[in-house]
Amino acid sequence: MTDETAEKRVAWAELFFDLVVVLAVTQVSSLLHGDHSWAGAGRALIVFVPIYWVWVGTTVHANTRDADGPLDRVGIFAVGLCGLLMALAMPGAYGDRGILFGAAYLTARVVLAVLVFRDRPLSFGPVSLSVLLTGPLLLAGGFTGGGWRTALWACAALVDLSTPRLTRRTMMHLPFNAGHLAERFGLFVIIALGESIVAVGAPAASAAHLGGGVVAAVAAAFALACGLWWVYFHFAADAVRHGLETAAIPADIVRQVLSYGHLAFIGAIITVAVGMAEVVAEPGDHLHAGVAALLYGGCALYLGTYGYTRWRLFRKISTTRLVAAAVVLALLAVAMVIPALAALILLAVAVILLNAVEYVMVARRGELPGGTRRERRMAA
Repeated sequence: MTDETAEKRVAWAELFFDLVVVLAVTQVSSLLHGDHSWAGAGRALIVFVPIYWVWVGTTVHANTRDADGPLDRVGIFAVGLCGLLMALAMPGAYGDRGILFGAAYLTARVVLAVLVFRDRPLSFGPVSLSVLLTGPLLLAGGFTGGGWRTALWACAALVDLSTPRLTRRTMMHLPFNAGHLAERFGLFVIIALGESIVAVGAPAASAAHLGGGVVAAVAAAFALACGLWWVYFHFAADAVRHGLETAAIPADIVRQVLSYGHLAFIGAIITVAVGMAEVVAEPGDHLHAGVAALLYGGCALYLGTYGYTRWRLFRKISTTRLVAAAVVLALLAVAMVIPALAALILLAVAVILLNAVEYVMVARRGELPGGTRRERRMAA
């Protein structure tokens, strides 16, 4: 961890770069809208992992050195352009835009490698491994088609996901700044939640007739999004920072909680957003199995991931959230036999009840009811 007393600020160039991520999240949602099957979800995940890993690599680079100089700003803009091209390629990534997707990823990693190694010796780390292995795999997949492309890109995604563990020895020596990293990953969660609002609001706004059912569905979807926000930002966000500040090996928290845990958080929010949009489109119909799985399964994944992150942070079990995840999965059977609007309201109520229960539990410990940092760390 860095010894600097001043708080490291998120650079304006990083926030500008995040605009690319907004489009990428939207494109992943569009892929899921088009195919609700397990295979469709797998293909969406395969193309989301590379752009997520580009974002993670850029964030770690900005965290471990001053990224507000002219060269680093230009470099971040260049990586952002590559991310934009990847996002534009996503709708046809498994078709005629595969080469663009793979080439843009490889170029982004090369640019990042230049930024990282311009004044330090080459080392075996996530950036160098992506240039030597995952980038070429994605580019090679772009030149193939059908099952070969999917297989090569799946291998690339698995390699990307494995690099933090494979390069742990190198990452242990990086001077991570806890506040900056916690803020950056929290901002990505905000991006995903914001996309969920757009996913339900845009179709409703363009509808020829805004009926009562649609308005009620939008309100329920917004309440659910607020509930998911509360779960993360009232209790967990400060816990992540505290865990980074106090960890014996911060690199392990970066790998386990930030890189892996937040991939699950963001993926879960995306799937929930797709389910909410489907409900808003047809609030009076019954949910198809695929939509119900995205809506309820995504929410269960979001809540259940806190069990993993809390154990990694503090070696404690997140009982309330694991129980809530199990309840949500149990309610899935009910959700498919009631109208879609009722299913969405039921899910929103479940998440809001979880937040209420946790708030009461914290208050009964004799701590301040306003939500101090200490109680949020304890409850996360």
